[in-house]
Amino acid sequence: MTHAILTTLRLRRTAAAAVLAVLVAVMSGPLRAERSASEGESPGAWSSVPAGDILGAVVGVQAQIRPDARTANSLGVEREGSGVVIDADGLVLTIGYLILEAESAAVVTQEGETVPAAIVAYDYDSGFGLLRAQKPLGITPLRLGDSSLLEEGDPVIVVGREGPQAAIAAQVASRRVFAGYWEYLLEDAIFTVPPHPSFGGAALIGRNGRLLGIGSLYVNDALPGPLPVPGNMFVPIDLLRPVFADLLEHGRPSTPSHPWLGVYTSEAHGRVFVTRTASGGPADQAGLKTGDIIMGVGGKPVKTMAEFFRKVWATGDPGAEVTIDLLPAGAESLELKQIRVRSRDRYDWLKLRQAQ
Repeated sequence: MTHAILTTLRLRRTAAAAVLAVLVAVMSGPLRAERSASEGESPGAWSSVPAGDILGAVVGVQAQIRPDARTANSLGVEREGSGVVIDADGLVLTIGYLILEAESAAVVTQEGETVPAAIVAYDYDSGFGLLRAQKPLGITPLRLGDSSLLEEGDPVIVVGREGPQAAIAAQVASRRVFAGYWEYLLEDAIFTVPPHPSFGGAALIGRNGRLLGIGSLYVNDALPGPLPVPGNMFVPIDLLRPVFADLLEHGRPSTPSHPWLGVYTSEAHGRVFVTRTASGGPADQAGLKTGDIIMGVGGKPVKTMAEFFRKVWATGDPGAEVTIDLLPAGAESLELKQIRVRSRDRYDWLKLRQAQ
């Protein structure tokens, strides 16, 4: 039996059992231990954090999307998930797709109170979203931790909006690059096992009781290898700090966006395939079709979605012309075709409604 298979089986056995003691300890009340020199940032040291504060800071997020929104068909017009209160004035951090293009939103406390909320920001690069309750919540906010200290094998707790029953013991299965088919790239995503059923916007909590990530996806490859390993992908909290001030002031980062093509892709056997294009978007207007094989960008070969995104983004700011080296779907020869795509700013494409 290969090392990868043995590792897979070991993670499956221990994720729910060996880490269970962590969850039991947290749920039993405040945890007492000496703080490290970095004020409890060490993932191996517990700090005094009441379990009630952790659970209470995780709220429900509800959003209503206009039927004509760009993402209405793919993400739905009624969305629900979780979010985390991160300041005393009711600022809630969540995964951005829950509130993307929302015309109205609300947060739901653990006591079941529904409070209208204003959309504050959306960050396409990280995938984070921010909203603010429109009246005081009386909830102790969670402090942000240092996700760079989180390593493979570390125990964590994943907390969803449904209260104590939605808190599960988990384990970091891997830290690695994640490429999303919607032109999205994280260089150091967090993958955990076992999967949490209410992953969208869920809180990833470290030993020190601090917030280390926000839940984004259910995945089948939480641990790379020959066997499927179901789990979740979390966006590291460290991605929030560099853009936090911009998000509060402008609703988005102030740095230039990546050029956006509006092309959805998949990868297999060292090739990148077009699965569809955004109707009316740059790739659609340039003539890219489902089944086309993207072989390179500007004469530079690509074999993965991550390579494709990096090379597109290296062409400049939105508006840059991107040359795609393409093997058209159904082509009878292996002769490549070059298609020039005039990129756009995805923020301008979406119908965003941040608070003023």
